[in-house]
Amino acid sequence: MAFYKVMCLAAGLMLLTQESESQLDVCGKASLNTRIVGGQVAPVGSWPWQVSLQTSGSHFCGGSLINSQWVLTAAHCFPTITASGLTVNLGLQSLQGSNPNAASRTVTQIIRHPNYNSGTNDNDVCLLRLSSPVTFNNYISPVCLAASNSIFYSGVNSWVTGWGNIGSGVSLPSPQNLMEVQVPVVGNRQCNCDYGVGTITDNMICAGLSAGGKDSCQGDSGGPLVSKQNGRWIQAGIVSFRKGRARPNFPGVYTSVSQYQAWINSHISSNRPGFLTFTSTGTNSDLSVTCTRLLPRTTTTTITTTTLSTTTNPMRESSVPKPPPRHPDAAGPACTSTDRRVAKP
Repeated sequence: MAFYKVMCLAAGLMLLTQESESQLDVCGKASLNTRIVGGQVAPVGSWPWQVSLQTSGSHFCGGSLINSQWVLTAAHCFPTITASGLTVNLGLQSLQGSNPNAASRTVTQIIRHPNYNSGTNDNDVCLLRLSSPVTFNNYISPVCLAASNSIFYSGVNSWVTGWGNIGSGVSLPSPQNLMEVQVPVVGNRQCNCDYGVGTITDNMICAGLSAGGKDSCQGDSGGPLVSKQNGRWIQAGIVSFRKGRARPNFPGVYTSVSQYQAWINSHISSNRPGFLTFTSTGTNSDLSVTCTRLLPRTTTTTITTTTLSTTTNPMRESSVPKPPPRHPDAAGPACTSTDRRVAKP
């Protein structure tokens, strides 16, 4: 009997190991994406983890596929937690055109972070469980997630994708192709100086050009910010908020995925997402940033959490199009009409 129990335990551990390894084997691979820095427009299937969250056929937020049955998105996309009428659309190239590679699922569970604070934007993260698993292919596959010990230095190249507005209240032109923009990571010390010390927590990561003009837009909320390392795309952030409309010195602010590895794994017990450690090389210029009220860098980091609040958030745009019912996109990031993002064909 003891021998039988040992064999069962060994078999169980082997299965768990295989599940974890199998997810790492497939995540972050976009076989149709041959993009290099400064490369050409990405073809269809370049961002196979990108999803569109819709109610009644209307897009309101983005998200990313992290395994065959779970999607990662932003908590502010769900001011009310109800899955009624919600669909997750995968493999989309456009919101209005033909999508021969598309698949859709309903949602059976919405898990918003219990410490999400709508006033401070802290813990702006949410998980969606799909009604049934999806089959991976060149157009639908999961992204890898930044592990808890990942380090993103200021200047690291990253990409953000979505179907957001191209200007204040200006929707994408038909057929509303998936958009992309390349932005460098901005260190949290610099980002705190830009927004006001104390605004940017350790649960956030910033990215954007100091000159402005390129950023995520309204409707991109919940979508992924990714960086490439060793041939794998690793999600560093979730589109959360920004101040103004792609204004200079106000980078986009994203939920830092690496801070939530334990929380994500606590809700996904099998076939867990593939977490990879992103490492940065060289010197982190953010360490030398100083401004009024910014404390000198210390060797320890304290991560604070806050309780749920309904305080109005001045960082989110108020003059945005009225979102779909039930699942409105909180007034998230916006970009100017001079945004130089390129639509995929």
